[in-house]
Amino acid sequence: MPQTSRSTAARKGVPDPSPSGGTHYQGSPRQRRALSAFIKLLRCAYWASVKAGRRREEAGFTENQFGVMEALFHLGALDQTELTAKLLTSPSNLTMVIDNLEREGYVQRRPDAADRRRRVVHLTGRGRAALRRLLPVHANRIAEVMSGLTAR
Repeated sequence: MPQTSRSTAARKGVPDPSPSGGTHYQGSPRQRRALSAFIKLLRCAYWASVKAGRRREEAGFTENQFGVMEALFHLGALDQTELTAKLLTSPSNLTMVIDNLEREGYVQRRPDAADRRRRVVHLTGRGRAALRRLLPVHANRIAEVMSGLTAR
């Protein structure tokens, strides 16, 4: 039966450079520390996102859908370029997210009064009501997930 608790290198008698789940890259100590820290930060962020996102998903929203609605809720109407920058996503992904939210009645695209070439995304009453209901639950869940962290 194959061993799964140790890396291939460790099974072959070679010291495992990442006993705590970091990188297997054989660069300088500085590079290995930086890469290992980066990997661990990504894993922590993913874990926290999964844990915090369960309630959001139960309500029927993806992370990006919730992000769009939260941005519009707190910042007011924004165009898609502004939303793309705020959410750190691609324009094509954001278009699909907004299409889905618009189809469900949570947001609405409207031409900008000052520049009709520009389309601005607005949160609808339905979207605002969903956020008012979901945001406190989401914020509490994030506070629970993050409660193990200290200021240090």
